[in-house]
Amino acid sequence: MREIVFDTETTGLSPINGDRLVEIGCVELINKVETGNSFHCYFNPERPMDAVAESIHGLSDAFLADKPLFADKAQELLSFIKLSPLVAHNAAFDFGFLNYELDKCGLPTICMTRMVDTLAIARGKHPGAKHTLDALCTRYGIDRSHRVKHGALLDAELLAQLYVELTGGRQIGMALDDNNGPSDGRLSAPNTVSGLPRNKKVKRQPRPHEASPQELLRHGAFIDKISNPVWRRA
Repeated sequence: MREIVFDTETTGLSPINGDRLVEIGCVELINKVETGNSFHCYFNPERPMDAVAESIHGLSDAFLADKPLFADKAQELLSFIKLSPLVAHNAAFDFGFLNYELDKCGLPTICMTRMVDTLAIARGKHPGAKHTLDALCTRYGIDRSHRVKHGALLDAELLAQLYVELTGGRQIGMALDDNNGPSDGRLSAPNTVSGLPRNKKVKRQPRPHEASPQELLRHGAFIDKISNPVWRRA
């Protein structure tokens, strides 16, 4: 199964109030494994950067001035994500900005049924705990020491690791042998019994269970020593 984990950086909190998308980072997963394929781009928002937003992600007006417009890269982005489910942390925020930009370009927006929200998953698994990306990375032992400021691609890479942990960790399947069963992430039963393939079980020689003449004589002598046994009363 193909999934895209993504993150965005923006000029502020609300596209309705004129805020724009300035960065997007996407990471491809196949059966919960990173493939190494990614999409990353900065955008010129055609408006000044909010000071609070810049303090979070460090993207200044000067840095973004020569970057392409979202419309210039929209088709390339859509070609990368295709029809795959889209995974994000607090996904409604990222979907809101992404769909605003697509609509502004006259392109079809992305159906919300494709949204997978890791924030909702985390709240279900850890009610009452902190659910920021930093806090969850700490909980699951994901190294974020290189995260000085927010960055869309870096955060998407961290989120991809977190998503795998939130949905069952690295042990997705139950197969004991990589050469047995399907390799598409489906559960498969082990094809071995006691370390031997089922079709190659070693047949043991039948054990001798019949008493020998000597054993029968010893048994009779032992029975004769029993006084008034119950089986003779009948």
